[in-house]
Amino acid sequence: MKKTIDLNCDMGESYGVYRLGEDQAAMPLISSANVACGFHASDPDNMWQTVQLAKKHGVAVGAHPAYPDLVGFGRRQMALSDTEIEAAMLYQLGALQGFCRAEGVKMHHVKAHGALYNKAEKDADTAMAIAKAIQKFDPSLIMVCMAGSVMVEAAKSIGLPYAQEVFADRAYTAQGTLVARKLPGAVIHDLNEVVARVMQMVEKQTVTTIDGQELPLCADTVCVHGDTPGAVEMIARIRHALEAAGFAVQAMGSR
Repeated sequence: MKKTIDLNCDMGESYGVYRLGEDQAAMPLISSANVACGFHASDPDNMWQTVQLAKKHGVAVGAHPAYPDLVGFGRRQMALSDTEIEAAMLYQLGALQGFCRAEGVKMHHVKAHGALYNKAEKDADTAMAIAKAIQKFDPSLIMVCMAGSVMVEAAKSIGLPYAQEVFADRAYTAQGTLVARKLPGAVIHDLNEVVARVMQMVEKQTVTTIDGQELPLCADTVCVHGDTPGAVEMIARIRHALEAAGFAVQAMGSR
């Protein structure tokens, strides 16, 4: 059986006249797009254009819901109850679904954004609130989970399909979590190092932490960021390395 791996990227994060990310150039290189749903970034026009762009390139469309925090780009923790998290999730999934239906595209997966994702990887109640919202909306949707986190357990416990995610250009702690962005070394900019790390994660199913330890992890999908300097070149090099090693780049869940 041919080896497969998914490349997912956060998309549609422009807002009004403000441009963020290189969606046009990055979309042909990935297999799954996480479309911002208006709470941390994007607006109706950008959401629709992103769904159209994904459809054009045969890329799976997923929702990228967040805390209601446009000012902070969804990267600030908010004291929402579990019910409020479910409601925020359902609201955003419903918004993206409208554009998917307009384009005849089936929504494929859900990946929480920013601070909401970061909390869910450690907090079982938050992870379960996300999982329940996805299940209520459409139990066939794949929940994107931080590899090895409590998000995986939440999805498993209610029978929700899930994919375990690793990050191409982010450093890991000894606990298997991402190094906080405010700390030095959190984002890796050396392209050779990024490519080597991705190949280690998908081939060996391990990652080397910021303090030099090697941890096991399950890599079903690799997150590549489209809004960092040199992002398109990074994604292209990762894809080339994967295909050269015999991997087919396909949307998560298509094995």
